[in-house]
Amino acid sequence: MKAIEQLRDRYSYGLTILRGLVKTDFKLRYQGSFLGVAWSVLKPLMLFAVMYVVFGKFLRMTDGTPTYPVVLLLGICSWNFFGEATSIALHSIVDRGDLLRKIHFPNYIVVVSATLGSMISLGINYVVVLVFAFFNHVQFTWRVLLLPLNVFQLWVLALAFGLIFSTMYAYYRDIAHIWEVLQQIIFYGMPIIYPLSYAQEKGGEIGKFARLELLNPIAQSIQDIRHNFIAPATQPTVWNQFGGWIPRLFPIVLTVVLIVVGVYVFRRNSKKFAEVM
Repeated sequence: MKAIEQLRDRYSYGLTILRGLVKTDFKLRYQGSFLGVAWSVLKPLMLFAVMYVVFGKFLRMTDGTPTYPVVLLLGICSWNFFGEATSIALHSIVDRGDLLRKIHFPNYIVVVSATLGSMISLGINYVVVLVFAFFNHVQFTWRVLLLPLNVFQLWVLALAFGLIFSTMYAYYRDIAHIWEVLQQIIFYGMPIIYPLSYAQEKGGEIGKFARLELLNPIAQSIQDIRHNFIAPATQPTVWNQFGGWIPRLFPIVLTVVLIVVGVYVFRRNSKKFAEVM
């Protein structure tokens, strides 16, 4: 009990600040817009509609299953969360510079609050995906219970990149433009708008590269979300594409390495933020 009280005393102030920042950030994100929070659903839905028509109908880049539209929507929602969380976290330290100079609290809370605000939008999007899944007669399995672990990994990745990029942005503003371009490259390079099985069927070098994409922790976590939430029978994952434990655990280990590096880089430079800004 004494240990619990000590932890409560140590982190209660930080948690109070975190809750306040998450609420404020989420409200300000859609302040002044007519549709408000509805944009958190409309943006991925509009992107899904365009991608489904272009890649699914015209280019025929589908996996040939009835669940493909739901799988596509789920991938877009998951990627939108990662892109939004990292972009907002990247600007968070500089945007909250006045607050950091006036009130004393751990700087990392600003970055964490930025990613948690995007988690709220992700939760709303997943409710929409669930509705689409019911109308599409998706057969859910016990693997849905693993979904929180997959989402947690994706959030940890977003936080890791957010910690690193927010630190770099405090010194070099060009990082925002560089990350904007890199996001587009990663989005079209990963199996989000095209099924991984479609690339594997091409065979040759393309098929081999498609399989190696699962070693990317971002692609691995999104594929795991699709596999466990919607289509365990049709979605390739690192767990069913590789036989050994080393390649299977590689994305997980890389996720841990990234968050450790992110925390280290951020803590090492956080004391200088006030001087730099």
